[in-house]
Amino acid sequence: MSVEFIFRLIGMVVFAILGAYLGIYIGKSTGQSTELAGVLMALVGMLFGLILTPYFTTRPIRMIRRTLLSVSTQTLTSGLTGLVVGLIIAALLTFPLSLLPVPFGKILPFVGVLLFGYFGIAVFVMRQTDLSSLLKLSPGRSSEDTSATSQPSYRTVLLDTSVIIDGRIADIARTGFLVGTLLIPRFVLNELQFIADSSDNLRRQRGRRGIEVISQLQKDTGTPLRISDMDVEGVRDVDDKLVVLARQLRCPILTNDYNLNRIAELQGVSVLNVNELANAVKLVFLPGESIEVNVIQEGKEAGQGVGYLDDGTMVVVEDGRNHLNKKINVTVTKVLQTAAGRMIFARLEREE
Repeated sequence: MSVEFIFRLIGMVVFAILGAYLGIYIGKSTGQSTELAGVLMALVGMLFGLILTPYFTTRPIRMIRRTLLSVSTQTLTSGLTGLVVGLIIAALLTFPLSLLPVPFGKILPFVGVLLFGYFGIAVFVMRQTDLSSLLKLSPGRSSEDTSATSQPSYRTVLLDTSVIIDGRIADIARTGFLVGTLLIPRFVLNELQFIADSSDNLRRQRGRRGIEVISQLQKDTGTPLRISDMDVEGVRDVDDKLVVLARQLRCPILTNDYNLNRIAELQGVSVLNVNELANAVKLVFLPGESIEVNVIQEGKEAGQGVGYLDDGTMVVVEDGRNHLNKKINVTVTKVLQTAAGRMIFARLEREE
């Protein structure tokens, strides 16, 4: 039995009693039968309580709960601080305002509480970033502490489903290069579980690998990981929810999804792309340099051989077809950067 149904029953009983009393009063006032009027109004009250009770009991509470979950901790703290400051100012003005002649002396203190409470919340929420910076620059801190706290070491980084399934995030976090707190919203975890329960064998394996990656992040890395119940109302797509949540929290999204990357950038959200990181840390070779490569397959053109370096960079070797499954020394002739990654063209190293 749900909580909403229980409140409907309670509301039905309460409004039935109120309706019966109202019916008796109407019956006495009009000279009609009080029993009939009481029964009719009790039935109307039961119907009213059964239908409308959730709209002023459970549903407003759920709406407030969802709103609080979608608000960041910094915004919530700033709002509460602003409310306290506004109420303190209103309390200081209550006594002089109460000395004004009637009706101003009775009305203005209450109006002052509402106005200063609202303005306190609005000002502190709008300037929460400046206030946070001001607290970090407080006189009690040394210059070393100030420079340390000015770094984004405590920022939040949202994780996308694709980057969790990819698995490289665990290795990156283990190296210590990824600073901040990794945040996985509940809706991302639900999508990952849905993939893990898929009837398709490949999707099921990917989903289970993603769950194992989350377990590794919780146990084997020094980077904090947090799973949050924050959600975005009115949005169904997971990628859209991530973008909206990142804008609310003012934090980047860690992903390797190209479409999400583009959508987030168009909306002014910072993106950390694992594929771009992988391309950035690959070894750089210049034309004329000598490298060793293992030719493992034939190329598209006649006589070409193809091999791969340890970081996954593809090397196309001219006249390398005759050296399949061999490690050979080649000379770099051209380096080509593509959307899929870096390609190296080389020719056999001449023997002197």
